[in-house]
Amino acid sequence: MQELESLKFSNPFADLPEDFFHKQNWTPFDNPKLIHFNEELAELLGLPKDLDPEDLMLYVNGNKAFKHSAPLSMAYAGHQFGSWVPQLGDGRGILLGQLQTKEGLMDLHIKGAGKTPYSRFGDGRAVLRSTIREYLCGEAMHHLGIPSSRSLIMIGSDEPVFRETTEFGAMMIRVAKTHIRFGHFEYLMHNKKSEFIPILLNHVIESYFPELKESKDGYTDLFEKIVSSTARLIAKWQAFGFAHGVMNTDNMSVLGETFDFGPFGFLDEYNPGFICNHSDHSGRYAFNNQPSIGLWNCHALAAALKDHIEIERTKEIINSYEKIFYDELTRLYRKKLGLFKKEKDDLKLVEELLTWMKDHKKDYTNTFRALAEGNNDFTDEVEQAWFKKYQERLDREASNETERNALMNSSNPQYILRNYLAQEAIQAAEIGDFSALNFLIEVLKKPYLKNENYNKFSEVPPEWANKLEISCSS
Repeated sequence: MQELESLKFSNPFADLPEDFFHKQNWTPFDNPKLIHFNEELAELLGLPKDLDPEDLMLYVNGNKAFKHSAPLSMAYAGHQFGSWVPQLGDGRGILLGQLQTKEGLMDLHIKGAGKTPYSRFGDGRAVLRSTIREYLCGEAMHHLGIPSSRSLIMIGSDEPVFRETTEFGAMMIRVAKTHIRFGHFEYLMHNKKSEFIPILLNHVIESYFPELKESKDGYTDLFEKIVSSTARLIAKWQAFGFAHGVMNTDNMSVLGETFDFGPFGFLDEYNPGFICNHSDHSGRYAFNNQPSIGLWNCHALAAALKDHIEIERTKEIINSYEKIFYDELTRLYRKKLGLFKKEKDDLKLVEELLTWMKDHKKDYTNTFRALAEGNNDFTDEVEQAWFKKYQERLDREASNETERNALMNSSNPQYILRNYLAQEAIQAAEIGDFSALNFLIEVLKKPYLKNENYNKFSEVPPEWANKLEISCSS
């Protein structure tokens, strides 16, 4: 397809000095197989309306070439589980380039592309299991309203890839506003390349925050935007019960998007100490640690930028993180409880409910959805007292029941991506059956809309699901 071949990539990242990346192509599969194509995302990207996904697959696999792309692997570093690693980089990814869309600049990035100079001892491949998990989670997050990378297309192969067992290789095109991470700046600072930091800062401002170009202190303004978007993103994670699992600084986007999915998990029963990553032996990235780790990562970014941002103002920005986080978290919980007005004890009301949910091992998503639908199973005195307090709080609102129900049902999903649902789709896909995967994607597109045909997808997990272990290789 001529239109596809001539797709207008703009490639501003490829115009930066080559200290930021390594220009290269990727390694095709011998026998690629189309698994899924995201029509909704293709439309956003402005791809041809009559696009045949089988044709796009050949470009993704490397059998055909995008004329205007500038493929490269990015160099960055980061703190992994709190320890400094001086060079990481795209070990299995290739940035094809950027496209201008109605929602701004978008990166197209191939994941599972084969070896790069940053692969270290890895094979540069992704496996079908992890590719499906990332594809599903990007769609789940997006349709919940949480900023996130997404996937345009997923292809499989019969190429063996060795992890804990032998699996099959897969690739996908990940789409995000940017792939620039906190770790890009850390890489430059700690590898004696700090003279390049202003170049990258200017690139981020030019590409994503052009309104800062005339600012007297644009770099500090940019840092403020990064801290604010990070705090608000993690508040959304907490409100929806999402655990990322690997909040290393190289997995933190400078635009406040969720990306680099690995051993993620949504809460089933409410357990604030939930650890979704089997490799996280210390619980550093446990669910209730995510807000403080987000702040820790902002400190690490500030350290990398210290020669380019105003120190006293930077301290104020760092100190603002907690308020931004709690303001956003409280705003989201008010919506989940159907509250339109602000009252100072609203977060305390939420905390009392969460304590009961923890003590009674209640399903996080289903409990809030039941409240939204006017149902509750509060039988003990403590919770009947809480429910009375909640009713009194509702009585102080000017809203009517219809307005409140609409707010709650649009803020409390009926369906989330439970790990066992992803696992069922993966197991079927590994034997060539993609029907469960396709159906699950359709369910995740409308998480707030109750559908009797989807009843299974809101059930609490079966017993076997409690034994699922998801590690960094996922």
